[in-house]
Amino acid sequence: MKNELQLLGEKILEKKYQIAERVHLKVINKAAAQKLPMTEKEIIDIRANFVKLFGESLLQEADADTGGQLFLKWGKETGKRVCDLGIPLDQALKGTSYYRTCIWEVLGEEMLNHDMSLATSLKVGSILDPLLDQAVYAFSSAYVQCHEETLENSKRAFLELSVPVVPLAKGVAVLPLIGNIDTERARLLMEEVLQKASEKRLSHLLFDLSGVLVVDTMVADQIFKIEKALGLLGVETILIGIRPEVAQTMTNLGIDTGQLKIKSNLEQALKDLNESFGLL
Repeated sequence: MKNELQLLGEKILEKKYQIAERVHLKVINKAAAQKLPMTEKEIIDIRANFVKLFGESLLQEADADTGGQLFLKWGKETGKRVCDLGIPLDQALKGTSYYRTCIWEVLGEEMLNHDMSLATSLKVGSILDPLLDQAVYAFSSAYVQCHEETLENSKRAFLELSVPVVPLAKGVAVLPLIGNIDTERARLLMEEVLQKASEKRLSHLLFDLSGVLVVDTMVADQIFKIEKALGLLGVETILIGIRPEVAQTMTNLGIDTGQLKIKSNLEQALKDLNESFGLL
C-alpha cells in the first residue's frame, strides 16, 4: 500500500496545476474574475500550492497530526492574505468542496488504472479529508480575525476623527462634540483630549456640546473626569453650546455642574477669554 500511496502522491504533484485550473473553473466565471484584486495566474498558483500539500502528504503518509501543521500554516497565511485583498469569505470558501472533488477525480482515475484496492482508497481518504478540514478551519479563523482587526482599526480611526481639537489661538482650542457618547467613545475622548492638550500646550479648552443630543449621568461623569484631568495639566475647561433640552435633562437627573465653567456659545466664551486674559 505504501508504494500505492506514493504513486498517488506523485500523480497529484504532477497534475497540481491541472487540478488547480479545474477548481478555478468551477469556482469563478470570467466576469467575476475581472473584478478580483489578483490575476488569474496568481490565484491558480495559490490553488496549485495548496494541492501540492495533498500530494506531499500522501508521499509521507502524513496524518492530521504530522501533516496538519503545514495545512494550518497555509490556512492562516492565505486566510489573512485573502482578507487583506478584500475578497468575501463566502467566495473564498466556495472552492472547498471542489478541491475534494477535483483531487479525487485524479486519484480515482489513477486507482482504476492500477487496479488499487478499496483499502487504499480508504487510507487516502483518512489522510486527505482531515487535512482539508484543518486547512478550511485555519483559513476561516485567520480571515475572521483579520476582518475583525480591520473593523476595529476602522472604528478606532473613525472615533479618533470624532475627537477634533481645533486650535483657535495660542493656548486656546475648541472640541466640537457631535452625536452620542458611549462608553468606548468616552474612554477614547479622555485619551485623545489629554494627549492633544499636552501636544498643543493648551491653557484653555472649550467643550462645544451643541452637537450632543443626549447627556446622561455617564456622559456627565466623563466630562467631570476630563475636566479634572485637564486641570492637573493646567488646562481650564469651558463648556459651551448646551442645548435647552440637554440642560433640562441634566437638571432632571440632578447633575451638579456647579464646579464647571459654562458659557452659552463660542462667541461669548472667546469674548470673556479675551477680556480676562487677552488671549485673542
